[in-house]
Amino acid sequence: MRSDLLKLCLFSVLCLSLAATAGSASKKRRAWITIGDAAFQKVQMVAPDAVSVGSRQVRAAGLSEKVHAVVLDESRLLAVTGAIHQQMGQCGGFMYHASEAEARAALEARRVALPTPAYAIDQRDVVVPMLAGMQEQHIASTILSLSGFTNRYYASQSGVDAANWLLAAWRELAADRADISVALVTHKAYPQPSVSLTIAGTDLADEKVVVGAHLDSILSFRMSATARAPGADDDASGVASMTEALRALIASGYRPRRTIQVFAYAAEEVGLRGSQEIARGFKQAGQKVAGVLQLDMTNYKGAANDIYLITDYTSSAQNTFVAQLAAAYLPELTVGNDRCGYGCSDHASWDAQGYPVSMPFESSMARDNPAIHTLRDTYENSGGQAAHALKFARLAAAFMVELSGG
Repeated sequence: MRSDLLKLCLFSVLCLSLAATAGSASKKRRAWITIGDAAFQKVQMVAPDAVSVGSRQVRAAGLSEKVHAVVLDESRLLAVTGAIHQQMGQCGGFMYHASEAEARAALEARRVALPTPAYAIDQRDVVVPMLAGMQEQHIASTILSLSGFTNRYYASQSGVDAANWLLAAWRELAADRADISVALVTHKAYPQPSVSLTIAGTDLADEKVVVGAHLDSILSFRMSATARAPGADDDASGVASMTEALRALIASGYRPRRTIQVFAYAAEEVGLRGSQEIARGFKQAGQKVAGVLQLDMTNYKGAANDIYLITDYTSSAQNTFVAQLAAAYLPELTVGNDRCGYGCSDHASWDAQGYPVSMPFESSMARDNPAIHTLRDTYENSGGQAAHALKFARLAAAFMVELSGG
């Protein structure tokens, strides 16, 4: 009798254990990403359950890279971000997708380049005085304010608070202009919104010039909603450079022919989620875009040249135009070229939709800021200055005026 009872007890415990295991497994959420082959090899070391469900060879602008559609446990995404950053020296490195079908579609999509404008540099009378009035201390103030939040993580209240702070700052810039609107762009899957400012165009208002930087910040490891992640360079600096360019445009009274729209994107650090949603929305709405500029990290001068133009997953024609802008308006600066791989920043979201996009970067990728994604990514660790970021602010202002006014 006791033997039968013991067997019954053991059977009951086994059933409960199996039920608990099944319950735990059912709570696991799968995530789908697309990722370059080199990054995927590194990711498999920290996420051995990551499985490629399809792949293709990408060839464009002298680039050949194998890209995978991958499924993995969503809880591994932070480790994926950390592995790519720590082992490859890259920020980002993958694109997040809401479903397997979406990941496969991204993999199989054939990029169709949309029409580009006839590039010209003919707005010198507007641009030169505008650039002269731009100031390093304004950029420094924005970097310090944004990096003063506990973090700007896409899933945290602090990340939401940072977006609301920027919304108020941009509204203050635009207070006296009826042709300027400022708004939050909400995302259903997570709390942090993107922030948008639009300067309505005059006679070419249906065409847009887009400039973006990402708002969120992250730690490579041990990230949580309350962890300290200042993100002063990555990417408070890009947002600050963009904000100073906006301030200068608005203060000058400039009225663009094409509409100018700037974005501080949410959730870049976890798969370019905010920019993907926005760029996809532009394409679905049939929006005409003359060009897109991405500012991701602008305040750490780690290499010989002042500006490095990223040549993969960008527009070669527009890159040439951006280099010409630098030569015309910032002739004291040196410009180089580099690559950063698949999905390394929000420019990839626009490129995937066929829009011409460029990303001027603060350094060569091999010598970028070693403090990013750590507690040490502070204003002080970028030299306690914003002179480097001012170069990018001036380049962005020239880009906006020349592309929107011609």
